[in-house]
Amino acid sequence: MQSAKTPDNAAANASHEELPGEDDPSFVEALGRQALGLIRTGLEIASVLIRTIYYCFRGRPDVKAVINQMFEIGNRSLVFLTVVMGFIGMILVLQGGLQLKRVLPEFSMVGASYLELLIRDLAATIGGLMLATRVGAGIAAEIGSMVVTEQVDALRMCAADPIDYLIKPRFIASIVMTVVLIIWVTAIAILTGMITAYTTFDVLPRTFFNLQLVDKGDLIVGLAKCLAYGAAVPIVSGHSGLTTHGGSEGVGWATTRAVVNTSLAVIALDLVLSASGYLIFGP
Repeated sequence: MQSAKTPDNAAANASHEELPGEDDPSFVEALGRQALGLIRTGLEIASVLIRTIYYCFRGRPDVKAVINQMFEIGNRSLVFLTVVMGFIGMILVLQGGLQLKRVLPEFSMVGASYLELLIRDLAATIGGLMLATRVGAGIAAEIGSMVVTEQVDALRMCAADPIDYLIKPRFIASIVMTVVLIIWVTAIAILTGMITAYTTFDVLPRTFFNLQLVDKGDLIVGLAKCLAYGAAVPIVSGHSGLTTHGGSEGVGWATTRAVVNTSLAVIALDLVLSASGYLIFGP
């Protein structure tokens, strides 16, 4: 069959040993398997990313699919991210203020420091992790279900690449909606932090909303993280979905793997972009 010769099915067969409880290798053998598995998975994900970017410029235009995915990714994540970042804003300002109170009970710069940290790192990274769980799991489960019900094989038999039909719309929609959602939840975190500072430490809103420490580098680094996380989540979770095997149990395993891998990708990208931002723009 054609599907048996495709790279995605080959990857699915190759990753079959990842299912737990099938053998009991030695420690060194298990470590070697894990290292080879990580390298193989990294190369497969890089291949999915390259093919997705290619189809963004040379694939079939499907605006309706992109809009549908923007609704799935953006609108259905709005309440979840708003609630989480609202609480995160309150917690950060409360804990930061309490620690500052023990050393130097002066709160005029608490808002400026909080805004710089939020815009440069926390809003994008925490939002990216939330999207990794909410969106990544959904993409892996949806595509994994299509794989086990042979809908993906049907696409290939019609000479349609699943990357073009399934991954590309989610890739474009995720990048757009991640930027929009992060901007929105940043505003929410600023509002809840401002309320917390006023009610707990008597910091006036005009004193709290101090952009003195926020510069162009903070905005560029924060935006770069939004774009990187928006691209990473559908690619990594889509790869997990396409390599699904083993029926409903395999779909559950692929969903778990998607959440873990996308979260790791967000953390790794955060480290790389933060270090790059520090070298280019300074602290």
